[in-house]
Amino acid sequence: MSNILIIKHGSLGDIAQASGAIQDISDFHKNDKVFLLTSRPYIDLFKQNPYLTGTILDKRLSRFNLIYLFSLMRKLKKYKFTKIFDLQNSSRSSFYKKILFPNAGNLIWSSSETTLPKSKSKDEFDKNPVLNRFKHQLETSGVKTNKTMLPDFNWACSNIENLKKKFDLNKYIVLFPFCSSHLTIKKWPYYNELISLIKKKFGDEYKIVVAPGPEEIDMTKEINAISILNENKSLNIQELASLIKDSTFVISNDTGPAHMTSHLDAKGVALFGSHTTAYKVSIERENFKAIQVTDLKKLSPEKVFEYVMKSLN
Repeated sequence: MSNILIIKHGSLGDIAQASGAIQDISDFHKNDKVFLLTSRPYIDLFKQNPYLTGTILDKRLSRFNLIYLFSLMRKLKKYKFTKIFDLQNSSRSSFYKKILFPNAGNLIWSSSETTLPKSKSKDEFDKNPVLNRFKHQLETSGVKTNKTMLPDFNWACSNIENLKKKFDLNKYIVLFPFCSSHLTIKKWPYYNELISLIKKKFGDEYKIVVAPGPEEIDMTKEINAISILNENKSLNIQELASLIKDSTFVISNDTGPAHMTSHLDAKGVALFGSHTTAYKVSIERENFKAIQVTDLKKLSPEKVFEYVMKSLN
């Protein structure tokens, strides 16, 4: 029995996307112990992942913090990992490779760099859809991929019956109208207009709710929807996953919750502008689609409502 390491620090959408790859790695190494190196926001979440033996916290402090770096590397070396799957594929994880396995190929250290097709540069390869890149990486490293292209995030759900009872949630539509302050290009500006169209058509048949992150709670005052909080705090990832899973429909900007919705196999739509494409981020599934436009400001609430109507009917 050997110890296997997977590296995945975040973000939320990336965590959901990596669920299938993690399952494939675990299934392939079913006689080994599989650990995950991740960051603080996801450490508790991954403790309930059934495909992992354990989790290791990476505080992701500065690389110039030599005391921390030495401590982390010493901890990792104690596990005597025989293989590492770098699903983060970042400059940080590449830096770790230089310390732990500087000369390792893809059979010891699996990353997008060690499995890069000879005919492509890294920049060219990174233009491929995320899940396709995972599939290539794992298969080049000898792992069979049965779940990588169809991630299942249902393992992240928890029981929220008390929360649903508190807010009287039966049939409800979840909106994710916010985005990071430095990524406002992802933000569709017409959620209130869409809410009015939904209420005009369906009345009180569906509750319209939002589930804000910690920095978004004050912003919910701008949206004509019920703000779902747990004891005045944002839902944790497990609660959020369950809220999405049990919803009638989800409408979202290109954010982490949109990717969660896709890989929970919940119904919904993501709104994409020119910042990227739904194809590149591998977000579309049978029940979850994208509306792609060049300028989100020119995407009318009527067009989005038309799509919602078709899905609800």
